[in-house]
Amino acid sequence: RFLDNRLFATCSDDTTIALWDLRKLNTKVCTLHGHTSWVKNIEYDTNTRLLVTSGFDGNVIIWDTNRCTEDGCPHKKFFHTRFLMRMRLTPDCSKMLISTSSGYLLILHDLDLNKSLEVGSYPILRARRTTSNSDITSSGSSGPRAVGSPCHQNNSGPLSEKTLSRPSQREGGSPRNSLEVLTPEVPGERDRGNCITSLQLHPKGWATLLRCSSNTDDQEWTCVYEFQEGAPVRPVSPRCSLRLTHCIEEANVGRGYIKELCFSPDGRMISSPHGFGIRLLGFDAHCSELVDCLPREASPLREIRSLYSHNDVVLTTKFSPTHCQIASGCLSGRVSLYQPKF
Repeated sequence: RFLDNRLFATCSDDTTIALWDLRKLNTKVCTLHGHTSWVKNIEYDTNTRLLVTSGFDGNVIIWDTNRCTEDGCPHKKFFHTRFLMRMRLTPDCSKMLISTSSGYLLILHDLDLNKSLEVGSYPILRARRTTSNSDITSSGSSGPRAVGSPCHQNNSGPLSEKTLSRPSQREGGSPRNSLEVLTPEVPGERDRGNCITSLQLHPKGWATLLRCSSNTDDQEWTCVYEFQEGAPVRPVSPRCSLRLTHCIEEANVGRGYIKELCFSPDGRMISSPHGFGIRLLGFDAHCSELVDCLPREASPLREIRSLYSHNDVVLTTKFSPTHCQIASGCLSGRVSLYQPKF
C-alpha cells in the first residue's frame, strides 16, 4: 500500500509490517511489530495519515506514520473480533468493513480512527444473524485458511448481548464508530453457514464485493452488495446497509484456499479467480455502470471473458490502475499478465 509517491508498506505472514522507500529498496525504512499472527491487509487513511492493518490474530491496529523512527511507529489496537479475515476502508475513509470466517460482515460507520474501541464502547446499529449461521459448526477444512484463520463457526457470534450499549448521539449526526453486524445473504447458503474469504470495495464506494464459501467448502460464490446510505432515525434502530444485487457461483477448485478478486479501476468489471484461470464478469453484457443496471432482485453476474494460462489454482488477480492489463497469481507462484482484446 502506497502512503505517498515514494513510501509504501507491505505486510507478511511473519506477523510484521515493513515500510519501504522507492529511492532505496535494498533496506527497509523500518519494521513494525504488533500483530501476533499473519498480517493480511493494509489500508491507509489519507485524512489522518494513519496506517491501518489487520491480521488473523483478530486485531485491527493503527500506526502513526507521522512519528516513525528507525525503531518503528507508535501504534494501538483499534478493534478486535474473532475469526477476522479481511478489513477495508471505503474510498472516503468514512467506513471500515471487516469480514469473518464465521460469515459475519461488520461495518463501522462514521469512522474515527483516533479512538480505540473496547468491547461495549461502540453503539450497535444492528446485530442481525440467521439461526443457521450460529448453530452450524465446521466439519473441517484444508489448506492455509484452516491453519491461519479458524474457519469454524462462532456459536456465540462476534458479539454477545453484554456488548449492547445505548450511547449518546452526537449532535447533528449518528454516533462515531457505530457498529453494524450483518450476515450477508448468499445464494444456496440459506440453511448453512458460510465463510467470507475475500472482501473488496467498489472504487467509487458504491458496493462491496465478497467471495464466500460454504461452511463445508462444497460451494463458492462471488457476490456484489450495494451500499444503502442513510443514517437510522435513532442510533440503536435496526439498519441494513447492504443489499445483494448480483452473484455467480464459482468453480470451487482449490478448496480451503483464499481467492482474492477485484474491481476494475472504473468499477465496471470484476476479475475473479476461476479454477486454473480467471473470469471477467460484468453487471450486464455491455459492462455498464452498477448504478445503471441495479435489479429489483439479485441477478447473475455476466461472464464477459475467461482467461486461462496457469497450471495450478489461481489465488489472486488484480487490474492495473493505469493500463488495460490484468495480473493473476497461482498457488505454484507463477504470475501471468493479460492484455484483453474484446
